Amino acid sequence: MKKLALVTWMVLLCACVPKVEAPALQAEGSLAMSLPEMAAALNAGDVSSATLVAGYVKRIDAIDRAGPELRAVLSVNPLAMQEARNMDRLREEGRLLGPLHGIPILLKDNIESKDPMATTAGSLALKDNVTGRDAPLVDGLRKAGAIILGKTNMSEWANFRSESSMSGWSGLGGQVKNPHMLDRNPCGSSSGSAVAVAASLVAGAVGTETNGSIICPATVNGIVGFKPTLGLISQQFIVPISPTQDTAGPMTKTVAGAAIMLDAMDDAETNYLSGLSVDALRGKRLGVVRFAVGDDRSLWPLFEAALLTLQTAGAELVDIEKSYPLPDNFQGLAFTVLLHEFKASLNDYLANLAPRLPHRSLADLIAFNRDTERELVLFDQSIFERAVVTESLTALAYTDAREKTYVATRNEGIDRYLTEYEVDFLIAPSGIPAPRADPVNGDVWPPFVGIGWMAAIAGYPHATVPMGTVSRLPVGLSVIGRAGDDAAVLAAAYAYEQASGLRVEPDYLPAAEGLVHIESGLARWKSLPEM
Repeated sequence: MKKLALVTWMVLLCACVPKVEAPALQAEGSLAMSLPEMAAALNAGDVSSATLVAGYVKRIDAIDRAGPELRAVLSVNPLAMQEARNMDRLREEGRLLGPLHGIPILLKDNIESKDPMATTAGSLALKDNVTGRDAPLVDGLRKAGAIILGKTNMSEWANFRSESSMSGWSGLGGQVKNPHMLDRNPCGSSSGSAVAVAASLVAGAVGTETNGSIICPATVNGIVGFKPTLGLISQQFIVPISPTQDTAGPMTKTVAGAAIMLDAMDDAETNYLSGLSVDALRGKRLGVVRFAVGDDRSLWPLFEAALLTLQTAGAELVDIEKSYPLPDNFQGLAFTVLLHEFKASLNDYLANLAPRLPHRSLADLIAFNRDTERELVLFDQSIFERAVVTESLTALAYTDAREKTYVATRNEGIDRYLTEYEVDFLIAPSGIPAPRADPVNGDVWPPFVGIGWMAAIAGYPHATVPMGTVSRLPVGLSVIGRAGDDAAVLAAAYAYEQASGLRVEPDYLPAAEGLVHIESGLARWKSLPEM
């Protein structure tokens, strides 16, 4: 009789849960593969690059521009299919360019490529910014055989236009949606890159980070994100915010995929892929940053389970209960640095664009936004207005703030924790479950967790790996190391990933309300007596 009760309850659940066409939204076959799996399939002749490009374009049309309208992809490269056919021809001739040969890759739309696509930072002001040049990291990807499939939507101006902005929204692309739960914040500013990978619109994408813009969207969309050491990847021909914090980095389904991309993007001789090992944590001492775990109790059991996995993989855990003090007004100092560097670096970038582009300075952009209704319809340009009145980079306010924030996050921050606790890496949750996207109030996040801000300001390597889900919303585990420890951080992240295996495919749920019906219905069914 309990089987009959189960059937009855399933009927009730179907009646009260909003219908979601999830199975039709899930990627299948080669499009669902991780980047290493895709490379293996191409090498085995199981799929062609032309088939991959055609499949991705069809999927972008079906679920990014229609269906749930994820809005992760801002533009598709009109030369992608031509490139794919060329890569297939070279493969038939036995002339492989590298480990990414024939694999489509998406670029965040603040990264220049020589393809006939604008580099816009999401702004209508740069909709005609077709530069005809590759950023060095893009040149590296091409030399490794990658096909540039297109550009991803992003938080406009990398979330550095307004203090009340909304992550994942741009004037050109609209609002990016989190594929796990469509009304949830995708985080930013590399929103489109993260969502595109999570939703299998591509196997690998490039994001950029100034403070959290790779790690946060990777975390809340349930993928791997890696922020390298500052300077490891050239920032030339990327729309800037802060030369002392900006870096590009890979965003993929797996750590191995991130390593393959980093091998191409970094022009040094380090082979990140060959350094990955399931035994990379054996004998390592990990500093567990207890003071940054936060008050969100839904995270605690997932984090404790992650720590147990790390121990099982051979690591020794060392609790770090107390944080070292920060300078007075630390956040104000850090913001001062960004405001000064943004004005100087953006003015330089705009001044060196093609003469036909009318906007040559930050002041020009402010005037353009005031005259363009769509740009200011949801939030203002308060950061632009604060930045435009800053002094030069020789001003004492800037140099003093830069020195204090460096010391606080490097000498008295990550380096001190690693040295005094005699640990190899710092471990913490990467973030919290995504809150709802809020176009009225902008980003409204509960108190954040982790020390990603410290790695960002210091310019140190930081990887996030899926750690599980809270109410079907992904969260991640952070691994942070010293400057230059990129290969070791990736290896540690890989060992955890292989031992945990917690990445999940998106559900494309409209909202969390349906979960209430599911959970309460199952709980009541389990309480039914045997009959």
